[in-house]
Amino acid sequence: MNLPHAEVETPVFMPVGTQATVKGMPQHLLEEMDARIILGNTYHLYLRPGVERIRELGGLHKFMSWNRAMLTDSGGFQVFSLNDLRKVSEQGVEFRSHLDGSTHFLSPENSIAAQIHLGADIIMAFDECTEHPATHERARSSMEMTLRWLKRSKDAFEAKKSEVPWTIGSDQFAGKTQSLFGIVQGGMHADLRRESAKRTVDLDFPGYAIGGLSVGESRELTREMIEVVLEHLPKDKPRYVMGVGYPEEIVEYAALGVDMMDCVIPTRAARHGLLLTSEGRMNIKNAKYAGDQNPPDPNCSCWVCRRYTRAYLRHLSMTGEPLGGLLNTAHNLSLPRHNEACTLFY
Repeated sequence: MNLPHAEVETPVFMPVGTQATVKGMPQHLLEEMDARIILGNTYHLYLRPGVERIRELGGLHKFMSWNRAMLTDSGGFQVFSLNDLRKVSEQGVEFRSHLDGSTHFLSPENSIAAQIHLGADIIMAFDECTEHPATHERARSSMEMTLRWLKRSKDAFEAKKSEVPWTIGSDQFAGKTQSLFGIVQGGMHADLRRESAKRTVDLDFPGYAIGGLSVGESRELTREMIEVVLEHLPKDKPRYVMGVGYPEEIVEYAALGVDMMDCVIPTRAARHGLLLTSEGRMNIKNAKYAGDQNPPDPNCSCWVCRRYTRAYLRHLSMTGEPLGGLLNTAHNLSLPRHNEACTLFY
């Protein structure tokens, strides 16, 4: 993918930087890992510090000192996860902030406007994330809503795409703009997934995401829905599965033809002392590692595994030292690139 801020080779796993930070990881270490693209989240940045503040500061790249590519989620998934704090209508979603209870409204139009002003290289259309389980009737209604919102998102993007902060007065980015991706929904119903994919492709986006997964369904059902949708998405455009990220899933879905994946699991697990290794999940807090002089993962060549022992990482986790979270996170994010078991990924 030739994006304004970077060339990104796929398949790619994208670290999640929800609030303009990949938790526990400074930007220079992400660069050393050769992370070409990371995520930001419109919902969280909209609430704090605010889209206008970030725009005034030159956009999200400049704000967080990240000169490579970025993708922003529309905020739809976060809004729909609020349950009792939201009210959905044809126009959009009224919701109350999880921070202070204040009332806000997100629609396809203002979600797109917010993402344009944040300035990510790839932005996502506003969709309704269908809950699981959902009846066929409910999933169809949600899918139809999403398709109408995709059309409105695209219209809003075409009207405002010249307002990207980093394009203003910049010769470097002259003529370069963002890419808006469409999102396929349809719940866990194969016929609706096929229909959603075909009708989303008819809207002609430069890339396509498969949304509404990892919402409580079995892994077997996740794979089934991915395979169903991939049959109907063009192979010459990026295909993005949202919200998956265990190492074995990355390898599995890349082999199916998925180009892009993201998930908070590697960073969230790391903060709780859970390491993802070629030998399975490792709870580094277990007492059996107190005197273990082996590297966290003997099959991994990341800088954490080359230098530190299981005993030391356990000590850091047990004492609550912030360095422990950083080292665990660095290993988990490095795993697909530096693990012999994941060579298929690259």
